[in-house]
Amino acid sequence: MIDVKFNEQGLITAVVQDAKTKEVLTVAYMNEESLAKTIETNETWFFSRSRNELWHKGATSGNTQQVVSITTDCDRDALVVEVLPAGPACHNGTISCFTEELVRNEDVGSVSILSKLSELIKEREQEMPEGAYTTYLFDKGIDKIGKKIGEEAMEVVIGAKNRDTEEVKWEAADLMYHLLVLLQEQKVDIYEVLKVLEERHQKK
Repeated sequence: MIDVKFNEQGLITAVVQDAKTKEVLTVAYMNEESLAKTIETNETWFFSRSRNELWHKGATSGNTQQVVSITTDCDRDALVVEVLPAGPACHNGTISCFTEELVRNEDVGSVSILSKLSELIKEREQEMPEGAYTTYLFDKGIDKIGKKIGEEAMEVVIGAKNRDTEEVKWEAADLMYHLLVLLQEQKVDIYEVLKVLEERHQKK
């Protein structure tokens, strides 16, 4: 059993996070038994305070959560459970229970846009909506996509040489978008690329 500290009710807070997108899906509670079952089955089990019983996420809905990792905080009284969800985490049918944004600093970006953009590009390839630029790229094929990557990469370098940070930001965004299109054309998941980066980082 993981060495953690349960509160006076015998519970520990579990923050459930998508292992790929890092989006927080839900916050629930585990007791010693549900934590043990989570480790044993490699799927999330929680303790319901309202029903006073264990519950297996997805047992009735099919929206199970495959556990990738469990991490404790420095005080060992809270957990982050990274999962691969088989469906929505919320009983309302949404991917996450956290859907109502109260405050947003528009000056701050998030890496989650890479996941959202990757999914949008995948949809574009499947649906090929008329007039969409992504449709145009898929229609023209790898030669056009590759050419655009070369052009955008050169424009990033030119912006950097000119010490023009605004140009670098805009051209880097164009480069990343076209790279995601190429990955989709090649059927290489962005998370496979991120896994390579993680493996390289671990070797440092």
